This record gives sequence, structure tokens and C-alpha cells, in this order.
Amino acid sequence: MAPVMCTFDDLLVRVLAHAAEPGTSIIGITGAPGAGKSTLTEALVAAARERLGADAVAHVPMDGFHLADVELRRLDRIDSKGAPDTFDVAGYAALLRRIRARTEVVYAPGFERDIEQPVAGAIPVFPDAAVVLTEGNYLLLDDPGWSAVAAEIDEIWYCAIQDDVRVARLVARHVTFGKRSDEARRWVAEVDEPNARLVAGTAARADLSVSVDTVLGQ
Repeated sequence: MAPVMCTFDDLLVRVLAHAAEPGTSIIGITGAPGAGKSTLTEALVAAARERLGADAVAHVPMDGFHLADVELRRLDRIDSKGAPDTFDVAGYAALLRRIRARTEVVYAPGFERDIEQPVAGAIPVFPDAAVVLTEGNYLLLDDPGWSAVAAEIDEIWYCAIQDDVRVARLVARHVTFGKRSDEARRWVAEVDEPNARLVAGTAARADLSVSVDTVLGQ
């Protein structure tokens, strides 16, 4: 699916339209590692909160469902951290179902890049939240576990970006959070890029494909 020529305001209008629907709407933002999902989501959440209020809009990242390093070591998957099977996908789907039930405050996990670990109970989602934005790599993956996640999402957008730009950003991110330059390049080549190719194969299932750099004017 080719990216649609749309502006940030166009996307914000879509968010606000979902917020006006009954219940709690959930919008998913997906794409390969380094595609700009978090940047776009955070910008949309901030803009929507200005219109609707802080408690009416929530950001629930897939990264909060990373398995902790201690469990990845037990599973012998620490060197594949970030692959689809290194997330608590059933927990992710269950949390989105709880958000839709609107019966209580739901505490979603966050992810601290400084320690590269999930943090439980970091994000409150209030029962009267109008719209939740959730972002992550595998929202459109053709897999029973990830399909259960997609089933709880009203609309999923795919973030498109040039591969050379995305790879450069990934390397810089890994260096920022503690890897040596050679380690960062190796991790991107051996871990991030196989995941990126897997995610690219899901783009055709998206409801909308957007160019993040164009939308954000970067």
C-alpha cells in the first residue's frame, strides 16, 4: 500500500472522529523498527489532549509488553529481543479488551529505554477515555496471537519510511542507549532488519499508510 498524502491535521481529525464515537476507540499505529511510530503517536496524543483533556486520550505502547530480560534468558531468546515471540502478546490483547470494557482504571505497562525493560503499572487508562492510541511493530502480523490484538483495534495505520533513513535512526538510537557503534550496527543488521522485513510484509493489511516524515515535516 502506497503512503497516502495526508497532513498531521488530517490524522488528528481521524483521531478526534474516533473519540466522538460511543465507548473507547482504539487506533493502532504500526511499522518497522525505527519508522517513527512513537514520534507520530506522541504528537497525536499531545494534540488530541489539547482538544479533549488529558484523561480522555491515552498512549499504550506495545513495547510495554516486552518480556523482561530474565525471562528472555530463560527462554534463550535474549539475543532476539524485539522479535514477535519476545512479547507477552496474550497479555497485550487482554489489556486492550479490558480498556474496551470501561469498568475500571486499567494500568498499562510502559517501557524504559534507559534500562531497556518494561515497567508494570506505568500508564493509567481511565474508564471514560475516549480514544487510545497503541503503537508497535506487529499489529498486522498474520499470527493467531497478534490477530487477537488487531481484533481489539478499530483502525490500524502503517508508517512508511525510506529504509536508509530508518536504519540510520536505529543505529543512532542503540548508540544513545548504551551500545558501541559496531554493536549497534550488528544488532540492526542481525535483529532489527529481519523484524523490519517481516513487518513490511504486513503493510497491505493496513487501513491507512502514511509517511511519518512528511506528516511531521521532518
